[in-house]
Amino acid sequence: MPASKLNRLIEYLRETLAVPAEGISLGLRQAGQTTNLLPMVLWQYGLINTQQLNQVFDWMEGA
Repeated sequence: MPASKLNRLIEYLRETLAVPAEGISLGLRQAGQTTNLLPMVLWQYGLINTQQLNQVFDWMEGA
């Protein structure tokens, strides 16, 4: 994922879904180089629910 899109995704997660910065950092560490997996990692760790996961995927399709 390009850095600019990743930055917009992180902003969306923080501003719209209120995911804490620590949770996003954890997700980024776990996703490693595959930043497209960030939403799934956040869901696996219980930082977002299924409905929010779908919202993130919808956002990613539109961004």
